Amino acid sequence: MSGPLKIWLDRDEALLRLRLARPKGNIIDGEMTKALSDAFGSVAAKADLRGVLLDHEGLHFSFGASVEEHLPGQCAAMLRALHGLIGQMLDCPVPLLVAANGQCLGGGFELAAAGGLIFTSPEARFGQPEIRLGVFAPAASALLPERVAQMHAEDLLASGHSISGAKAARIGLAVEASGDPEAAALAYFDTHLAPLSASSLRFSVKAARGAFAARVKARLEGLEKLYLDELMETADANEGLAAFLAKRSAIWKHR
Repeated sequence: MSGPLKIWLDRDEALLRLRLARPKGNIIDGEMTKALSDAFGSVAAKADLRGVLLDHEGLHFSFGASVEEHLPGQCAAMLRALHGLIGQMLDCPVPLLVAANGQCLGGGFELAAAGGLIFTSPEARFGQPEIRLGVFAPAASALLPERVAQMHAEDLLASGHSISGAKAARIGLAVEASGDPEAAALAYFDTHLAPLSASSLRFSVKAARGAFAARVKARLEGLEKLYLDELMETADANEGLAAFLAKRSAIWKHR
C-alpha cells in the first residue's frame, strides 16, 4: 500500500482498485507511470475480474504530468513510458472505470480519457493546458477526437481552457456527474458488471473497444514523432517550459 499508487481487490475480488496516492497534485511522473503500468500488466491474469476502478486520494484527480520530465533530455523517455501506459489502459481486458473529482488536467486528463467510463462531479475541471506552455498533448490529441465531437476536442486542445464535470457529462465524455463520483462508479459496477460472466465480459470489451484502441495507438506513433522531432526543435516550446518552471511569463518568438 506504500508508494504513489494504492492497489487492492474489492467486491469479492471482482474489482481491482487503483488509487493515485500522491495528493494534492497526484502528479503523473515516472514513478507513478511505472506503478500504474505494473498494475495494469497484472489484470489479464485475474480471470474472475469484472472491472478496474481508477480514482484518487485528496481533492484532485491529478494536476498532470511532471513538467520537469517534459524538458529536452527527458521528454522522449517520459512520452514512451506514458504512451505505453495509455496503450495498456486502452487494451484493458475488462471495463475500466474512472472516478475523478477536482482538477483533472494534462496527463491526468489523458489517463481519464484512456479509461472507458468516467464518473465525475459537476464542479470538477477537465483540461489540457499544455498549449499554454508552448507544447501540445500527444495522447489527448489522439484520444479526445475519439471520445467527443471534433469541435469539442479542438476547443480543449487548441485553447488550453478547462470544462466542468457537468459539461463533460453533457458532451458525452463522462457517464455521470454526481456529488460522489466514487460511489457512482461503485454503484455502476455493482448493478451492471458484478452479476456478469467475467469470461463473456472480456469478449464484449474486446469487441466494443478493439477498433477504438487500435486507432488511438496508431495515431500516437505519429504524434510522438511530431512532438519530439519537430515541436521540441522550436524556440517557443523550450521557452514555454522554461518559463513555467521559472514562474515567469513566456516570451514567444512565434517560431
